[in-house]
Amino acid sequence: MKDIFDSCRFGDLKLNSRVIRTGLWESQREASGNLTPEIYNRYENIAASGVGLIITELYSLYPRDVFSKYSNTTHYTHFVREHRDLTNLVHDYDTSIFAQLGFVHYNKKTEQHVKIEDLTLEDILKIQTDMVIAAQKFDYAGFDGIQLGLGNYYFLSRFINPNFNTREDKYGGNTLNRLKIILQVIKVIKENTNLHINCRLNAFDDTVNGMTLTETINISKILEKYGVDSLQITRPRSPQYFTQENKQNNPLIDAASKIIDNVDIPVILGGGVTSQNQINQLINNSNIDFVSMQRPFVHDPSFLIDWQFEGNGQTTCKTCNNCYWKKTSTCHIKRQAKLNP
Repeated sequence: MKDIFDSCRFGDLKLNSRVIRTGLWESQREASGNLTPEIYNRYENIAASGVGLIITELYSLYPRDVFSKYSNTTHYTHFVREHRDLTNLVHDYDTSIFAQLGFVHYNKKTEQHVKIEDLTLEDILKIQTDMVIAAQKFDYAGFDGIQLGLGNYYFLSRFINPNFNTREDKYGGNTLNRLKIILQVIKVIKENTNLHINCRLNAFDDTVNGMTLTETINISKILEKYGVDSLQITRPRSPQYFTQENKQNNPLIDAASKIIDNVDIPVILGGGVTSQNQINQLINNSNIDFVSMQRPFVHDPSFLIDWQFEGNGQTTCKTCNNCYWKKTSTCHIKRQAKLNP
């Protein structure tokens, strides 16, 4: 039988478990962007817990993006040096680490939130160049891979979505054209770095003429063909969806399973799992081999240690979503408990 703490292959990587930690917000950095001791401690605790792979909090591609206040960027002097220390620390525990890259809006000088149809070819080239430069920094800093944010409501998720992309040039229209902006980036990253490339994709969305599971399967097959090494399947605003009341109904399980049937690269189920028994049942009764968790690691970065000893662990995260809404990398329930013992 499979177990979540199996040693297993993830493409070209060896993982110590099937649990993937996904980050979101980075609230403990200095105003200058520099990493703090709290960040190093958090990553060390996660790496030492028995996690298979760490996907970092979001690195916002642009410092003036809507999420840049709540995330880190590559745009400061000591980025490579400090993150080399961070990746070395994680690698000391034989744990792999990917850098998560994304952005929500594209701003051009005084033009804010430039629409997809209004992007010039020069704008598209700039976005691609900026992504490649960020990937090179991640490679220099010792990351094992990069996660490209093509899911949730990030800019590129809208660019590849037929509901949002109404362009009539070579970057609009059919699926391959809408993907061209990212396929060209993938090609350059593959040629110039040693990074494992993971893409975070929406399984579907709720927009008119938007992403269906059939379209996502088609996109997944194209991404694999062009060199993507693995996928993570999510949905728009997924943290809002997976609440205490709704967590037993996870439509991503069926969607991820169908995507897995159509590709030969690892696929991560993005969220909605809360217990050791639930995960073990899932990996033994479906074709899903990897699951990701975000908020449980915010609540307790070391919870997997207890799971390994208990054998039937259950996260103590209350799924209150305060870490999501308040955009922090710390648990508000635990902080309140310390303030009001």
